[in-house]
Amino acid sequence: QVQLVESGGGLVQVGGSLRLSCAVSGRTFPRMVWFRQVPGKEREFVAGITWNLGSTYYTNSVKGRFTISRDNVKNMVYLQMNNLNPEDTAVYYCAVTLSTTWSTDALDYWGKGALVTVSS
Repeated sequence: QVQLVESGGGLVQVGGSLRLSCAVSGRTFPRMVWFRQVPGKEREFVAGITWNLGSTYYTNSVKGRFTISRDNVKNMVYLQMNNLNPEDTAVYYCAVTLSTTWSTDALDYWGKGALVTVSS
């Protein structure tokens, strides 16, 4: 059974940093994704990483501020978020996919999410 559990969310001031962690159990997947969602809005891809080579991909709005990484031994995925702004406020989800795309419509499993609130 595949399970993903996020941790590390919270309240932070503008310009602050948070690190999200995701524990993956059950099996490994070729692609790991962080996406976020604001109530009433669609999922937004944030960052992705390939499990084997560690290749990374980011949505434009977080490039240079967020860093996705993984630990293959611990089966963990991380999202380091720096220089946060109010537009980053959302529930952040860790997900996995067998797809060859980064589409949030093609995700296979995801966790319950971690709330990140950036206050001004």
